[in-house]
Amino acid sequence: MRILFASLLISFAIAATAQDLSVRNLQNESLKYLQKKSDDTTRKNWRKGGLYNLNISQASLSNWAAGGDEFSLAVNSLLSLYAFYKKDRHSWDNTFDFNLGYVNTTSLGSRKNDDRFDLLSKYGYALNPKLNLAGLVNLRSQFFKGYSFTENVKTLSSNFMAPGYLLLSTGLDFKPTKNLSIYVSPLTARWVIVRDTVLSNKGAYGVQPGKKTNLEVGGFATIGYQKEISKNITYKGRLDLFSNYKKNPQNVDLFMSNILSVKLSKILSATWGVDLIYDDDVRLFGPTKTSPGLQVKSLVGIGVLVKF
Repeated sequence: MRILFASLLISFAIAATAQDLSVRNLQNESLKYLQKKSDDTTRKNWRKGGLYNLNISQASLSNWAAGGDEFSLAVNSLLSLYAFYKKDRHSWDNTFDFNLGYVNTTSLGSRKNDDRFDLLSKYGYALNPKLNLAGLVNLRSQFFKGYSFTENVKTLSSNFMAPGYLLLSTGLDFKPTKNLSIYVSPLTARWVIVRDTVLSNKGAYGVQPGKKTNLEVGGFATIGYQKEISKNITYKGRLDLFSNYKKNPQNVDLFMSNILSVKLSKILSATWGVDLIYDDDVRLFGPTKTSPGLQVKSLVGIGVLVKF
């Protein structure tokens, strides 16, 4: 009897030990799986997304070289895409913005009012957590023809790649926060392109009459800021500055875009967009239409906003 009881105790001990080992093995395997899943989640190198906005807007334009009326009702759309890559010391930021709008006025009927695309690609190599050695490529133009109007007379003022701006640059990119980027370059090449023969023959946008490109070398800076102010309010802004070393370097070209969006419901939103442009070579303004000027466009609208 004692021998049987001892045998049962030994059997129970062996079984308990085996069960304990099995449980431990399962726990270890589960922990490895969870750790692997966690690592997979945090090691994503790409962040991609964008938004599409379709608005009925009130447009206000002043000295707008691409054409349009001073005041008009418009249907305006914005497609904004981004793809950001980061791994170790390497980063690659890409953005694409496309604006397209149509206006309707009682005097001149329906016509295109706003058309612009902007592609920016920037590579960075981290010198420290907030400072990158960077290279930048930027292409900015429009797809369709634009017109200016004087006493109901329509005149071609812009076209696809007329003007177009291609910019190549190397410099330093400072990112003090995830929402702010400050890029500065002391040496930048910018090509002004006017491929439309009518406009190039006039010497529009700073090219020599009959020529279709003009190379400028200068200093360049761009500041980008994007912030979700609250759950329903977002702001996106960009400021570009360029000084042409060859000609009037004190007259700095300026391009600034601002978009403030307020979400009213799941897909309905109100937006306010303000663009400012000053280009010393765009001499279409003033009493004689031969002077540069600050171009201002303001769009206030309500419509559909979809993020993805």
